[in-house]
Amino acid sequence: MGAPRLRQPTPAVRGAGLEPGRLLAAVDAAVSYYRAQLAHVDAPRAYLAERGLGVIVQREWPWRVGYAPPGWSTLTGHLRAAGFTPEELIGAGLSARTRTGPDRLIDVFRDRVMFPVRDPAGHTVAFLGRSGPHAGDVPKYLNNPRTAIYNKSHLLFGLAEQQDRVTARWTPVLVEGPADVLAVWLSYSRSGRTGAVALAPCGTTLSDTQASILRELPGAARGLVTAFDADPAGRAAVDRAWHLLRHARCPGPLLAAEFRAGADPADLLRAPHGRARLRATLRRAQPMLDTVVDHRLTRLVERHPRLLEDIDGRCAAVRALVPLLFEATSPQEAITVARRIVAHTGVGVDTVATVAIAHLEGSLRDLSWLGDCRPTG
Repeated sequence: MGAPRLRQPTPAVRGAGLEPGRLLAAVDAAVSYYRAQLAHVDAPRAYLAERGLGVIVQREWPWRVGYAPPGWSTLTGHLRAAGFTPEELIGAGLSARTRTGPDRLIDVFRDRVMFPVRDPAGHTVAFLGRSGPHAGDVPKYLNNPRTAIYNKSHLLFGLAEQQDRVTARWTPVLVEGPADVLAVWLSYSRSGRTGAVALAPCGTTLSDTQASILRELPGAARGLVTAFDADPAGRAAVDRAWHLLRHARCPGPLLAAEFRAGADPADLLRAPHGRARLRATLRRAQPMLDTVVDHRLTRLVERHPRLLEDIDGRCAAVRALVPLLFEATSPQEAITVARRIVAHTGVGVDTVATVAIAHLEGSLRDLSWLGDCRPTG
C-alpha cells in the first residue's frame, strides 16, 4: 500500500475557532507520548548519543525531547482514545486528513526525534521533528504547520527553556536548529561561568520578528553571535541575519563564529574536548560584516574562478564589495572592511577609495533623480 496523500487543510491557519486550551492540551499530551516512545526505542536514543546529546535521553527537563514512531496513525489513535476530536488534532498540527480518505487521519510526524517548541509563557505549542541518519530522501527537519497557537516566525527555539541564562545576560547565539541549541547548552552546563545562550529559528530563515526578539534580549548588549554551518546554506543564513539584525539596531556588536567546512556546533560537540572547543569557537567570533564580505567574495570566485588573476577582475571584485562599506555600523568598522577588501583583492587603498567615492556619487545621483520627480500636467 502506497503512502497516503495529505489533503491540504482549510482554513490556512489550523485551529481557528477552536478552544486554544484544548489545542494546548493536545500538544502537551503529544509531548508525553513522544517522550514515552523515546524510552523504549533504541535507534533514536543511539542517534542522540552519537550526536553527543545522550544526556537528553535521561534528563527530561527542560527539553522533553521525544520520538515519533513510524506508524501512520499511532499518535492519532492514542490521542483519540484520550478524548481529543479530529478537529482538535488537526487544529493542533498533530494530524492531517488524506486526499484519498478525508475521514482518515494520519500523524504529521513519523519516525522522527521530536523537539517541543514553547511559547514565551512556557506552553508547548508545536514541534520540530528531526529525521534519523538513515531516513532516506526526506527533509532533515519537519516543522509543525501554522496553527492558532503557533506561528513559527514569532518564536525562537530554546528561549523559554533557558530563561535563567537569558535573565543572567548571557550572550545570545543564533544557530541553525535544535541540536545546535542543545550542543551549546551542554557546553556551558558545567563551566561555572557566564557564557552563551543558543537559540534557533523555528524554520529555515530568520524573520523580522525573530530579529526584534533577539535585539531585546538582555545579553544582546554584550553582542549577538551567529554560529551556522560552513556551507552555502549557512553562509546565506549569516548574510540574512546581518541584513535583519543591522536594521534592528542591536545594542551590541554583531559577530559570527567560524566553523570548518561541513561542521556546526553539534558536530563540534562530538570531537575530543568538544565542549571546551565549542566554547572557544564562540569566544573567537569575528565581526559579522567581515564574514559577509568574505562570503560575497567567495561567491564571486566560485562563479568566476579566475576573477583575481588580473587587474580588471580584481577591480570588478572591488566594485562588488565596496557597497558593504556603507553597511558598516561605525567609521571604524568601515575602515576595517576597507582593509579587508584590500587584503582579499590585492588592490591599493586608493583604488578602494576611488571605487567607494564613485559608488557614493552614483547613489547621490539616484536620490537626486528621485527628488526631481514631480507630477506633470
